[in-house]
Amino acid sequence: MFKFIDPFLVSLLSTVLLASLFPCYGSGVAFFDNLAIIAIALMFFLQGARLSRQAMVQGLLHWRLHLVIFLCTFALFPILGIGLHFFFPHLLIPGLWSGVIFLCCLPSTVQSSIAFTSIAKGNVPAAICSATASNLLGVFITPLLAGLIFSSQGHLKLDGTINIVYQLLLPFIAGQLLQPWIGEWAVRNRRLLSFSDRGSILIVVYSAFSEAVNMHLWQELSIDQLIYVVLIDVFLLFLVLTITAIVSKFLKFSLADRISIIFCGSKKTLASGVPIANVLFPSSMVGIIVLPLMIFHQIQLFIIAILAKYCAKLMDKELAAKKED
Repeated sequence: MFKFIDPFLVSLLSTVLLASLFPCYGSGVAFFDNLAIIAIALMFFLQGARLSRQAMVQGLLHWRLHLVIFLCTFALFPILGIGLHFFFPHLLIPGLWSGVIFLCCLPSTVQSSIAFTSIAKGNVPAAICSATASNLLGVFITPLLAGLIFSSQGHLKLDGTINIVYQLLLPFIAGQLLQPWIGEWAVRNRRLLSFSDRGSILIVVYSAFSEAVNMHLWQELSIDQLIYVVLIDVFLLFLVLTITAIVSKFLKFSLADRISIIFCGSKKTLASGVPIANVLFPSSMVGIIVLPLMIFHQIQLFIIAILAKYCAKLMDKELAAKKED
């Protein structure tokens, strides 16, 4: 069971604990806020540098598959999140509901979507293309969705859109422009550079939860609220897994394609989600906003890891049946 525990999640929980016990005050707040901005810009710059243009082109003609994944990520998830809030508005406090809905607006993961599709013996080139495109488009679509949903509630920063351009989009474009010169170096040092990605997230989490603790976050949250968040996250993932499985089979995709749709269409990115939340929302809200996402991250890894092994067995049976024919 422990092999399903993501080491990065342990780092995140440790950072939350550190911020809860030793939050930053005074000039420390400004220091970590500025450090977070620099770290986020660096992270998106390196993402742009690492992103292979060939991977974007590969499998691009499989438009039906990509369209289904895109609709699951940016339409189905938000509809389900808003629907749950509509029917159970008092189940969570407003900040946690905002976090759940923000989670639903995020793009898919890249690394874990591809990795689990590979383990499950699905269509890996299609997963690479869809997950990469989802992450790239999410820089535009997530702020747009969040703006449509939260603008009337006053939960967004007034300069959120401008911050998205300067802190996320421009560094990413700069990385892509320099990709022909530094792309190979970035790919070779992927593991080393991943520490930069994860380090930037930990900085944002520490800064966000320090602010949240100073605003008495843990006095507002009860154990019941955390349990409800876990149940909602599990329910959301179960719904999307079920719907993607049924729809992809109804549309007569091959088993390999169905695996790609299920795994890419049901995942949500923590790596991009935390920085985007830090850019879009006031610092006093970021901690509670990303809490449902942090919980969902571990739940999806645990459940998808089990599902990947089951799908791999189905693929083996299908291949064996074809050989016999």
